Amino acid sequence: MQAVEDAAAHQQYPQGALYMVATPIGNLADIGLRALHVLGLADTVACEDTRHTGSLLQAYGLHKPLLAVHEHNESQAALTVVERLQAGERVAYVSDAGTPGISDPGARLVQAVQAAGLRTLPIPGASSVTTLLSATGHKGWDGRFVFGGFLSTKAAERLREVRAIAADPRACVLLEAPHRIAALAQDLATLGERSLTVGRELTKQFEDIAQLSAADFPAWLQADANRLRGEFVLVVHPDEAPATDDGLGAETQRVLGLLLSELPLKTAVKVCADISGQSRNALYEAALALRQASAED
Repeated sequence: MQAVEDAAAHQQYPQGALYMVATPIGNLADIGLRALHVLGLADTVACEDTRHTGSLLQAYGLHKPLLAVHEHNESQAALTVVERLQAGERVAYVSDAGTPGISDPGARLVQAVQAAGLRTLPIPGASSVTTLLSATGHKGWDGRFVFGGFLSTKAAERLREVRAIAADPRACVLLEAPHRIAALAQDLATLGERSLTVGRELTKQFEDIAQLSAADFPAWLQADANRLRGEFVLVVHPDEAPATDDGLGAETQRVLGLLLSELPLKTAVKVCADISGQSRNALYEAALALRQASAED
């Protein structure tokens, strides 16, 4: 641990502060030196799962008092953390993997600590989002992306969210658990030839990264039972279809055309605006043009 001390000890680590500590997403060797230093300094390690974190700390030769702070008790447990910080303790918070407070518990804990006028300090490290993005190399990506995280567990809401992704010109990063990945794959397949990068079990022994079309995703999963195992990170890449002259994009034009075939013009425009986020005025003009073109055929 001397190397850790030499690398990290020159910075101040005040007492009475909460440290949000990123931990490995799979490979134990991906722990940061500052993370190890802070975990060693901490009086208490608050965590999503005490059994998991106990094993993690043991792997690094650390033994600390643990306090469970998870999605079911976060608001109440945050009060305990605040009391410990007010008593001058250093408290480190870790989720089961990666950076806490993003798609894992921790956000309400930070809010409570800040509301009490206490400090919250980030200790950066592994992130499944940037890990997969760094390995995609997709030609349509210009560095802009949105983080969608876990989409809704409700089928209708999830499909609406997928449609919103379809209309967004940026890449979108999604997370999903193995027991829900098949349902998500079916919804993403509606994006057709839109390119996906699928990351499964990132940094672990059976890591799998594949690039394929959204339409092929369900079949790819079913081709090997092992592909239904493990945690997933997905990148939905930008649509490479050229934008139309009205700037709406080919996918928005397609959706608008489908809606016009079933709904009155104003209703079709409203629904398309809700799905795509595009301007109603622009969609109305495009709808008129589509109606005119249809009448001339």
